[in-house]
Amino acid sequence: MPELSMDDRYGRRPPRYKGLAITLLIIGGSWLAWAGLHHSNPEIRTNLISFSVVSDRSISLRYSIDRRTSSDPITCTLVAHDFDKNVIGEINDVFTPGATHAEKTTLIATRNTPVNAAISRCWVSTQ
Repeated sequence: MPELSMDDRYGRRPPRYKGLAITLLIIGGSWLAWAGLHHSNPEIRTNLISFSVVSDRSISLRYSIDRRTSSDPITCTLVAHDFDKNVIGEINDVFTPGATHAEKTTLIATRNTPVNAAISRCWVSTQ
């Protein structure tokens, strides 16, 4: 009598999901690598350097941007906050096309005594 293997003896079949698992691993790993590389180099990077309260109705904000392409104009929304974290001043500041690194100091008018200032967001503007 021929000797049966353990799979034949107990009716086990080899798993069929290995091919699917390998395919999903390759696709998922490729997407993960692409997403990591794509989002680690954004189109615009901002850096808040400093802010200083100028008066009861204004605050000065110094910041810089780095952009991938120097031919695009960039618009940044700058905000000022009071002690209760309410937005008391907001301004859109435009960087004209030029160097890939630019630094600017901007005065934000406020309706109350400002405590701090921040960069809300920056985007490529179409003019």
